[in-house]
Amino acid sequence: MMRVLVACEFSGRVREAFRAAGHDAWSCDLLPADDGSRFHRQGDASALLREEWDLMVAHPPCTYLTNAGVTWLHKDPDRWALLDEAAQFFKLLLDAPIAKICVENPIMHKYGKERIGGVKQSQVVQPWMFGHMEQKATCLWLKGLPKLTPTNNVKEEMLLLPDNERQRLHYLPPSKDRWKLRSMTYQGIADAMAAQWGASL
Repeated sequence: MMRVLVACEFSGRVREAFRAAGHDAWSCDLLPADDGSRFHRQGDASALLREEWDLMVAHPPCTYLTNAGVTWLHKDPDRWALLDEAAQFFKLLLDAPIAKICVENPIMHKYGKERIGGVKQSQVVQPWMFGHMEQKATCLWLKGLPKLTPTNNVKEEMLLLPDNERQRLHYLPPSKDRWKLRSMTYQGIADAMAAQWGASL
């Protein structure tokens, strides 16, 4: 059994995948847990990094790092300071004193890459590699962990779907919960993390 920290997670999906696999997994986020779990600590994840953990899966905020929002940097000068802050937190997680780490984020723009020290992602995964009929590129920065192996590749079937189904999250209408829905880990990816990384230690 491993002690696992899932940093910056409010949904509990990754946490519960590891717990279902028999591990002592805890999530942490500034928000309360969506599922009301007692295995969630509400607060700043950086305060937990020096506890004894065997593995950490981290989902730092991507708003100022993602390539999708790079144009806003040139429209709003105030966002540069927020970018610096986001990159610093990303690096704090990536450099945490934990032997096995995964930091997850979307495709990062060049300014973000510069600020995290030019560290290239280890792997890019897609939901369709893990049984979901959708596409959403997700980068994984890995330390001490193997790359995830696809569990159920449904790419051919997915490509037959219209764009608004293949890119469901992109087409979500505006709402107060849109950002939360877009940030949640796909269940198939969470299960693969728990099954493959949980068995690797």
